[in-house]
Amino acid sequence: MNVWLWAIVLVGALWLAKWGADKMAEPLKKLRKQWGITQVAGASLLAILTASPEVGISTVSAIRNASDIGLGTLLGSNIIAIPLIMTVAYAASRKKFGRGKNDEESKQLEQKHNEHLQEHLLSLSSRAATVLALPYLGIIALVAILTLPEGWRGLQPIDGWIMLGAFFLFIGQSLWRGRKEGEAVKWNKKQIKMAALGAVALVAGAYFTVAAAENVISTLGISQIIGGIFITGTLSTAPEVFKTWKIVGSGQPTAGSTSVIGDKAITLSLGLVPLALVTTSISNFQLYWINLVFVALMPIAFSLMVLKNKHSGLKLWNVLVLDGLLLLYIFIILKWVLNLF
Repeated sequence: MNVWLWAIVLVGALWLAKWGADKMAEPLKKLRKQWGITQVAGASLLAILTASPEVGISTVSAIRNASDIGLGTLLGSNIIAIPLIMTVAYAASRKKFGRGKNDEESKQLEQKHNEHLQEHLLSLSSRAATVLALPYLGIIALVAILTLPEGWRGLQPIDGWIMLGAFFLFIGQSLWRGRKEGEAVKWNKKQIKMAALGAVALVAGAYFTVAAAENVISTLGISQIIGGIFITGTLSTAPEVFKTWKIVGSGQPTAGSTSVIGDKAITLSLGLVPLALVTTSISNFQLYWINLVFVALMPIAFSLMVLKNKHSGLKLWNVLVLDGLLLLYIFIILKWVLNLF
């Protein structure tokens, strides 16, 4: 097949995987309400599904003996996601609300949003930093401890079991710290059937993503890990951009943007499990540690800026700092790792 046809298959497969995850999300949202889980804590629960395409890609790449594609996808998506999503969220939050319901809650929401417009602020709950970002940093630190020392370098099966434990700890702490009284919800068979169809689409999308990526990367003559970082890692984030624009634009900035933190925590913890179980070596250590540094820098910068702002959130210059870190990362990789100029 022509490289362009494989590229179309790659994009289509990624969208299929994301579509499948979306169809599984509605039942999980109902469980969040039924169990009495707050919006911020619920973001980590929903992140299991938003991260599932990347986890699926990691699993399929491990099975197909193309672990570097999976590793590159995990690293690349974890670096690009936070600056990209926060940039889109800030832009979406600049829209003025149209006149909707005249109930008191809607009026208060509109008034609060107008205040944020005047302050040039993307309003976010500070709990997004404490419940999601800080534990995420703990996961990154654990990955560094397990993979950077010379004697432990790479991913072994024992690392996989440790990361699986980290995944359960992350989910457990976020749900435990964010409980409230549950609500009554109604279930219907159609949603359950669509969720099952979504699961099938997710598996199929992950499989064809890796198959297409292998062919595109081979044709371009680049390494699998570089292809994973810049091709599948970047493309896997694209569908979240449209979702963020829609949700934040509807007046839900925290729900529409902070789920990316939980998403990346799960991507890194659960996504490394299959790669560790088949034993994955680090072929380019310089590339790996630079990526891991920037994986950590994104949530560190996000947390500091959210907690520092008086009204909790990100101002325009904060978003530009995140974008600047992303551009710095790309420059370092192109100049000092790939030596392209």
